[in-house]
Amino acid sequence: MSDLLDVPVTTLQGAPTTVRELTGGSAALVVNVASRCGLTPQYGALEALHEEYAPRGFTVLGVPCNQFLGQEPGTAEEIAEFCSATYGVTFPMTGKLEVNGPGAHPLYQRLTAAPDAEGKAGDVQWNFEKFLVSPSGEVVGRFRPRTLPDAPEIRTAIESLLRPE
Repeated sequence: MSDLLDVPVTTLQGAPTTVRELTGGSAALVVNVASRCGLTPQYGALEALHEEYAPRGFTVLGVPCNQFLGQEPGTAEEIAEFCSATYGVTFPMTGKLEVNGPGAHPLYQRLTAAPDAEGKAGDVQWNFEKFLVSPSGEVVGRFRPRTLPDAPEIRTAIESLLRPE
């Protein structure tokens, strides 16, 4: 799965890059995000995780997606402004991607092959589905949208991948 890290993406600012460059070789929680969703307040907990664990080799990677009831309709500039002003987001973000269906981005084609704790792989259910990726590019955890970013099972999984304090 290490090829997952080499998948080309574009930053929210429009620059071509790869998942590896955006995550800096760290463990990463890849999350499809939206600004107008009932789960949007999860941005706050995602930013807190990013800040807490970054010194130990972790990042959150936000992936804006407008496939769920059009809940991410804004431009890249509007998304960046909303995330910064409303939630103080500092973690890296890609440009908008499709996560399901025939237009699913190659990143999500790889991520959605991974099963969740119940053994179910396949389509992303909704905004704020979370995939934990090891520094080597292996998907080691999948957490459904309603699982809060700071839930014990996510924290435990992240901590298992981090450098000691």
